[in-house]
Formats: sequence, structure tokens, C-alpha cells
Amino acid sequence: MKVLVAPLDWGLGHATRCVPVIKEFLRQGAQVELAVTPAYAALYREIFPELKTHMAPSYGIVYPKHGFNMGLWLLKNSAHLNKVIEYEHHYAEEMVRRHGFDILFSDNRFGFYSDKAFSIYMTHQCRIAFPTIFSKFEGIGIHWHRKKMGLFDEVWIPDLEEAPGYAGAMSHVKNFSVPVRYAGPLSRFTELENLSEIMTEGSKDLNVVAVISGVEPARSAFERKLRELLPQVPGNHVMILGKPGAEKKSWTEGNIQFFSHLETAEFARTICRARRIVSRGGYSTVMDMAVLGASCIFVPTPGQYEQVVLSRSLSRAGYAVDIPAGKLSLETLQQAMEANVKLPEPPAQNLLTPLVQEALKQV
Repeated sequence: MKVLVAPLDWGLGHATRCVPVIKEFLRQGAQVELAVTPAYAALYREIFPELKTHMAPSYGIVYPKHGFNMGLWLLKNSAHLNKVIEYEHHYAEEMVRRHGFDILFSDNRFGFYSDKAFSIYMTHQCRIAFPTIFSKFEGIGIHWHRKKMGLFDEVWIPDLEEAPGYAGAMSHVKNFSVPVRYAGPLSRFTELENLSEIMTEGSKDLNVVAVISGVEPARSAFERKLRELLPQVPGNHVMILGKPGAEKKSWTEGNIQFFSHLETAEFARTICRARRIVSRGGYSTVMDMAVLGASCIFVPTPGQYEQVVLSRSLSRAGYAVDIPAGKLSLETLQQAMEANVKLPEPPAQNLLTPLVQEALKQV
């Protein structure tokens, strides 16, 4: 049984949340190969050095300097997006024809499906979030996304079936034309055999661990802002830059230790040493931090309104602190560090294994 897994190149979270999916397919005896862009190739070589990798087409997402709502970006760039999706679909069909894949697994790649293979689409954002003043466009976004999802054989949602779950209204939408399966929260850290030991041995000797992620130019702007602020915050800090292919691996500047990238176990160990995590509010990050029992300060990426909605929702529930990017300052950061917050632990039950087993039976 041959499976081809393809994550969207729209932030590192799409790649990391596929890790438990890939491992589960391997456990069930499937032959797994990967279709990734160069940005993710280094990460997957580290985790799955034995797996064959194919170069996938890139969506080439670049945000404007001052941010832009994703829903409106999709509308504005629909012509470009449709061309990419069409090309991606031809690529998927060609991969099935040339290599005989039985299952295509797409993490948010809208055109990565084939009539000749069992095609699975994974997303947590069934409802594309729009700001209140543009809420009349939300129905258009839901209809467009539902139409794209209808081209697949199944849709998997990395959340709990019972609302609100972790993603709230974004992951709970009715009236699908294809079967919808809830896979539970997915995190690469659930695969660590010694996770419980790592979580209990953390000495909390780090004041802040900053996790840098996302697309440019917002990613670099976030890094620059934290480089400015953290030297003014007492204690020892770590910044993880999310650049797995970078030549320079680690260095220290003042009270901050920098890592271009950390392997999964060391990343988890570093997170568990921190009193506070400062990161973007991406959904994959939320799932990872929930598994690691972290106390988080989320600074949503400007223009990614789904991060704004998610971060705000978690803040109102008392699970995390939300700081809008434009209000990130020494004062707001220090105030946020005083809050007593923690993400709720994911349920113990494993929802992924039966989904993979059922998918393999469909072929």
C-alpha cells in the first residue's frame, strides 16, 4: 500500500502536524513517500531519513508588509491561486500514474487529489475567518472551501468532534458532501516515547522561550521585535527560529540563546523548561503547546485573521494570553507574563489510529 503525504507550504505547522499521520501510516504497514517543497525537506529528512521525497509545487504565499486578512487575500488572489491548484492537481495525477500511489494525503493542498487514488484532505479551518466588517464574505469562503473539499474522498479535521474543541467555530461546519472524520488534536510530540519524563524533569530555568514561525515578511518582523524586547526582560531566554536548513545552528547574544532549529525531543525539553512561551497563534502551535502543558502568550500573525480569532478565543477562556502584534511592547509583554494561564490537556484517547486503518481498507 503506497501513500503520498503532501503538506501545504504555508507555515511550518502544516508539516509538523503531518508527523503523527505519517508515523501512523508506517505503523499500519503502508509504504509512505513525501511530496514537499524545499523549505520542509530538511525537517522531514531529520525525522524520516529513510523516506523517499518528491519536490512538490509551491503556493508561493507572501504577505504584504502590513498584513492582510487571509480571507480577503484568497479573494484578491483567486486567479493566481486557481492556477496553482490546477497545476498541483496535474502534479498529483502524474504522481499516481508514474508511481502507483494508492492514497494521497493532503494537508490543506486544495488540488492534491486524484480519481485514481483514495484522496484525503486535512484541515482545521473549514470556516475561513473574516473580520466582522467583512463578515458578509464568510459565506463565500465557506462555500468555496466546501466545494474544494468535495473533490476528495474524505476530510480529516485535527480537532475534537464535540464543539468547541480547540479551534472552535473554524473546525465545526455542517453540510459536507463527503465524509468528515475528526482526528483529535495532532502533534509531533505525542510520538515521543519519553514525553512524560521530559515534562516532569523541566526545571523552569528559562524565563521565556520564543518560537518564531510563519511566512515572510511577518516571520522576520516578529523575530526582530522579540530581539528588541527580550534583552530588557530579566532572566535567561531562548529563541527558536524555525529554520531547519540554516547553516548556523546555535549562538548566544546577551541573555538570549538562539537556535536555528531544534530536533523534536530537544524542542519539547526546551519548552518544558520555560515559564512562558511566546509564539504566533497558529493552530498547530496551539496543539503542540497543549500536549506539552505550556503557558503561552500568543501574538497572532498580522493579516491571518484565523490566528486572531483562535488566540482571542483561548484568551477569553483563560487558557492563554493574547497580544495583538501591533500592541506587542515591553509593557504588554511583562503584563502578560504575570497572568496564570495554561492550555487544557488533550484527551487521552487516540482517534488517529482507527482513521488510518479505515483509510487503508478503502483501497
